[in-house]
Amino acid sequence: MRSRTPDRLCAEAVDLARAAAEETALPGTVGEHIDAVADGDRVVTHLFACNEPGYRGWRWAVTVARASRAKVVTLDESVLLPGPDALLAPEWVPWSERLRPGDMGPGDLLPTEAEDLRLEPGFSGEDGPPPNSAVAEGMAAEVADTEEADVVPGSPAIQPSPARGGIADLAEELGMRRARVLSRYGLHTAADRWEEAYGPKTPMAQAAPATCMTCGFLTPLAGSLRQAFGVCANEFAPADGRVVSLAYGCGAHSEAAVMPAPPRPPAPVLDETVVEALALRPEPGGSVTEPGPADELGHS
Repeated sequence: MRSRTPDRLCAEAVDLARAAAEETALPGTVGEHIDAVADGDRVVTHLFACNEPGYRGWRWAVTVARASRAKVVTLDESVLLPGPDALLAPEWVPWSERLRPGDMGPGDLLPTEAEDLRLEPGFSGEDGPPPNSAVAEGMAAEVADTEEADVVPGSPAIQPSPARGGIADLAEELGMRRARVLSRYGLHTAADRWEEAYGPKTPMAQAAPATCMTCGFLTPLAGSLRQAFGVCANEFAPADGRVVSLAYGCGAHSEAAVMPAPPRPPAPVLDETVVEALALRPEPGGSVTEPGPADELGHS
């Protein structure tokens, strides 16, 4: 049972506690004496303010004690502890929850959990029934009758099935073997993420002249995602190379505006009739004169 009243001799050992805190802390960072807390019979912890930058609200806690019937107070420990208003680091979060898109760099590895809800067994997954099921017992009995089966001691339920003819082996021959594939949950979470980034509710789509559904730069996806998403193939679009919703849109739509053909200047027209008419002009005296520069330009 802890004593609520601090031991008198231990409570008076403020100088001993301060000297221990100053020996541990940096010079000048031990502040005023805050309190003396009783931790038990003849055990007291002295609290001193910490003036070190970056440790606002922290306190140096120095514990002193004395033996029964002893007059000498001894030092137990000295440690820096946070106070009620201390500046603390955020609560620790596992790396799997801290990871954000774009954090991966060259050489980084991102392992996935065995029970990741975004994935489900693919063609190479366990294609056999549970060992204790009735189907497994019948399959083991059939395997035991074959010449190539490896029969092991025990009940038929634990007999191994042949590797040939399994779904995984057939999938491997067809080049379709994957340990895990995208689950329905993983498909929906990806669709929600793409819809939020490049969907109809974005400011770009709200100001677009038309949707991606009618854009010639859209490359539809395969499978069920084809009904709602595609990949933008316009290098000048803000979503180039990104998965976009068919309801998304931007100003780089293929049919947003057709650029007019550049005007072609008319062919030059040479009016030779004026020059021919002025080539030989009779003078009032009956002589013929050659046209001057002003006449060639159409001036008299």
